[in-house]
Amino acid sequence: MRWIKGLILAVILLIVVLVGILFAVNNQQTIALNLIWLELPAISLSVWLLATLVFGVVLGMLAMLGVYVRLKATLARSQRQNKQQRKELDSLRTQGFKELA
Repeated sequence: MRWIKGLILAVILLIVVLVGILFAVNNQQTIALNLIWLELPAISLSVWLLATLVFGVVLGMLAMLGVYVRLKATLARSQRQNKQQRKELDSLRTQGFKELA
């Protein structure tokens, strides 16, 4: 089963790489990107699009960083409470056996 999953992932990766190569080959026009205060050099359209994709992914990850840290802290707090409650439950269970003896 594990090798099937690896095979499927390899096929998907190969398809993505091939589509990326086709995308880069079909978008060779050079475009100078003119921002309001800055003009960037003329580079092919595929490079600009891939650069904006990478920039968006990085920006999205930075935006989600606060939520991730908060959820990790909540998980750690819940695990500490769970451990403490299990310890208390075990002590109450053994206390019940001691009273019966």
